[in-house]
Amino acid sequence: MPILASDWIAFHADRTPDKLAMVDEATGRQFTYAQMNDRAARLAGYLREAWGVQPGDRIAILAKNSTDYFELQYACSKLGAMMLPLNWRLAEQELRFILGDAGALGIVYDGEFAPRIPGLLVPGLTQRLRLDFGAAPADDAPAYEDALVQTSLRVGMSPLASHDDPMMIMYTAGTTGRPKGVLITHGMMLWNAVNMTTPTGLSHDSVFYCVLPTFHIGGLNLYANPVLHLGGTNIIARQFDAGRTLEVLSDPDTRVTHMFGVPSIYLFLSQHADFEAADLSRVHSWGCGGAPMPVPVLETYARRGIVIQLGFGMTETSPTVFLTDKRRALAKPTSVGKPLQHTRVRVVRDDFTDVAAGEVGEVVIAGPNVTPGYWQRPDANAESFTTDAHGQRWLHSGDAGTIDEEGCIYIVDRYKDMYISGGENVYPAEVEQILYQIEGVAEAAVIGIPDAKWGECGLAVVVTKPGVTLDSSVIIAYCQTNLARFKVPKQVEFIEALPRNAAGKVLKRELRTLFVRQPS
Repeated sequence: MPILASDWIAFHADRTPDKLAMVDEATGRQFTYAQMNDRAARLAGYLREAWGVQPGDRIAILAKNSTDYFELQYACSKLGAMMLPLNWRLAEQELRFILGDAGALGIVYDGEFAPRIPGLLVPGLTQRLRLDFGAAPADDAPAYEDALVQTSLRVGMSPLASHDDPMMIMYTAGTTGRPKGVLITHGMMLWNAVNMTTPTGLSHDSVFYCVLPTFHIGGLNLYANPVLHLGGTNIIARQFDAGRTLEVLSDPDTRVTHMFGVPSIYLFLSQHADFEAADLSRVHSWGCGGAPMPVPVLETYARRGIVIQLGFGMTETSPTVFLTDKRRALAKPTSVGKPLQHTRVRVVRDDFTDVAAGEVGEVVIAGPNVTPGYWQRPDANAESFTTDAHGQRWLHSGDAGTIDEEGCIYIVDRYKDMYISGGENVYPAEVEQILYQIEGVAEAAVIGIPDAKWGECGLAVVVTKPGVTLDSSVIIAYCQTNLARFKVPKQVEFIEALPRNAAGKVLKRELRTLFVRQPS
């Protein structure tokens, strides 16, 4: 028998109706749990009456962060529909593919994106609803707030909704081809929330400042939805701004207790002119994920008494798999620690046997937080999952990792980023950690490039700190002192800023386009 799902905001609207649930930083709007639940129920009513939304339908959203984003998420849950978050940084062709692949019925969008909408109206996408922020340009679509006022129907979650029911389709970044739609279920959302609670100290009294983009699973679930599960308060930033973030975290009136960012966010905060003077003492939990954290950045925060807990996750795991405990965060700064309580992880060889300590293998994941699969992609499901001899289904992460004698796991790199130089595997993340130790290096990335002698060699792409000039010979010499010879980059290129996606990950394919000469 399936496990029944629950409506988190309806639960808290009944028990603590006057508790502050959401603050929309850009507009200053604030909503209690009773207000948020009523707005989500009315939005669900509008979508059923005006759009004819039925269970299983897909509703797209193209918008920057706001409290409305979460209202749509919970309205879809009440309807049994699936929210389809869209990355507004994608090109029209990419968005059209996602909308067509998902078979979206309608789209909710920021007014500022109204000029883009005509180019996105793929067959079947017949409904529109416009979010209005400030002086955003208008079009002929109904306005969000008007829709909430006009409807009298309030929809509650079906009593038959289960943990197995998909509530969202989240498309992956598509770094190796067309993006895939990851099914996110009610159960995945719950187990992510449960997994996050103990290692972060989240509670009913927590206040979280959300700066990651909410079209990404990290923006929704690290830690905004876990906070709503517990009945706490979220402050939603429209988008990340380093100076504003330091101001909010320092303000005693906001009472922010929890912060989560990707490494680039922590790097930009530490490089901001206000960083040293900012009072960050009220934040008692700092989390980080999305990419390896440079050890010098960890040490910068540690000197201020701030312990950043490093994590690892995937869209397919909703997202958290690891979040290192505070006692290991500085003792093992390059480890993601051990898997969270309700998740299982192995590091395996090609034959699916477990690696020995120190041996590199692939990280595979199992547990109730893992996706049931990809939207209409049986081929991707076959490639991405392995069922072992005991009947346990394991997700292939595509990440290379090692495990130490204590059982702590180290993510060495993405397998696709690994290159082979003279027959030796080189994992760029290891080299990048060394580059960050060089005085004057602000950002660094390493890619493999063709080499006539060794097959491939390393190219270091470096961003220097403002006012600093570095010579490539200095960088190579430092690497020669601190790395095995085959790992030392043979070339160095300097760039003003590393290209990154919305989750803060360096887009190495763009670096390859910039610096790798293609065969003529």
